[in-house]
Amino acid sequence: MSSLDDDIGNLVLLSLPAATLKRIRPALEWRETKRGEIVQRAGAPHEFVSFINGGLVSLVKDMRDGRTVEVGEVGIEGIVAPAALFGLNQSVVDAVVEIPGSIMRLKHGILRREMERDRALHDLVSKCARYSLIQLVQIAACNRLHHIEERCCRWLLTARDNVRSDTFPLTQEYLAMLLGVQRAGVTEVAHALQDQGLITYRRGVLTISNRAKLQAKACECYRSLHDTRATIFRDYRAFQ
Repeated sequence: MSSLDDDIGNLVLLSLPAATLKRIRPALEWRETKRGEIVQRAGAPHEFVSFINGGLVSLVKDMRDGRTVEVGEVGIEGIVAPAALFGLNQSVVDAVVEIPGSIMRLKHGILRREMERDRALHDLVSKCARYSLIQLVQIAACNRLHHIEERCCRWLLTARDNVRSDTFPLTQEYLAMLLGVQRAGVTEVAHALQDQGLITYRRGVLTISNRAKLQAKACECYRSLHDTRATIFRDYRAFQ
């Protein structure tokens, strides 16, 4: 990659033609993210479009009884709320940083103007919006039909792909919240995966010890979404 790309890890940006990336690069704002940070709040207008550069952001829905469940994730393959660029003025979910990393922010109005003048950028963002919808549908089906162990394996693999490391911070409490289950269920699954040598877990830090076997235990949703991303991005090495 050229020096222009040295601090960029987001596959949307890396998939753009060089001329397009060079033109918008000065307007991109890089910053680190912190765990629990709300990148976009439900009901708030879209001021920025955030390209995830590293780490993982969860799209979560709060219910009236205080419970929260994850309905989607955005990693280095995505943009937080790409539908905002096609007429949706407010976010419908909270976008919360689960695994810290960094983002590249761009003013909403700037990206809208660039999309109007650049067909390649418009088409790629359109594909990202379509992928976001596919992911929401897939995860909705996953939450309803698949066993907690399968779902847990899918989530851990997704996290690993986006942090680009087998080791990352994760608490069982937060994973239980994301999956919409009791902590006891997650604890049971984590112990089983450790006993089988697939993961190790200590003091809020999880390490994937056997990725191939973990993938074999994951539900079909991991591979389905993985393959869908592969059709969108020409630079796909981060997910191999």
